[in-house]
Amino acid sequence: MEAESEPLPLDILITNVVCVFRVRCHLDLRHIALKGANVMYKRDEGKVVMKLRRPRVTATIWSSGKIISTGATSEDEAKIGARKCARCLQKLGFQVRFGAFRVVNVLAVCSMPFEIRLPDFTKQQRPLASYEPELHPAVNFKIKPLTASMQIFSTGSITITASNVARAAQAVEHVYPLVFASRKGT
Repeated sequence: MEAESEPLPLDILITNVVCVFRVRCHLDLRHIALKGANVMYKRDEGKVVMKLRRPRVTATIWSSGKIISTGATSEDEAKIGARKCARCLQKLGFQVRFGAFRVVNVLAVCSMPFEIRLPDFTKQQRPLASYEPELHPAVNFKIKPLTASMQIFSTGSITITASNVARAAQAVEHVYPLVFASRKGT
């Protein structure tokens, strides 16, 4: 009975943090491809892909100076990876000024300690939840105030997409009592 009144602590695993930043100078992609390390030049797409090992991030670089970094597992790691990418470009001779850094997307995974009856959950949360078992095995659940969306599976696994790590955690806190009411075995 204590488990019902007091929620269990849940582990939220951040799997990907996407950030955008600018280096405020024009970049010669061909020069980066010829002189840079761990880069791949995609001339037909007009970009260079740079991979860093520590932290493990992948940066997509455009000639305008806009860079998108993916693969970090925290917001701090994303910023460190972005700054290292800017430093690599500076070492190649560009007049880099790091700026306009922002986290745009966070992907997280959380596993509930119980299984969920998806049809019951969808009936109770009808305008916010949609479930089409013929198309996808999960319920799509959107939380508009947090700008977060979730995919809730019958196994209790939840995938969260939010604008930052704090909102991903708030989304899990928001959805926990709702899925707890629709757990299997009640």
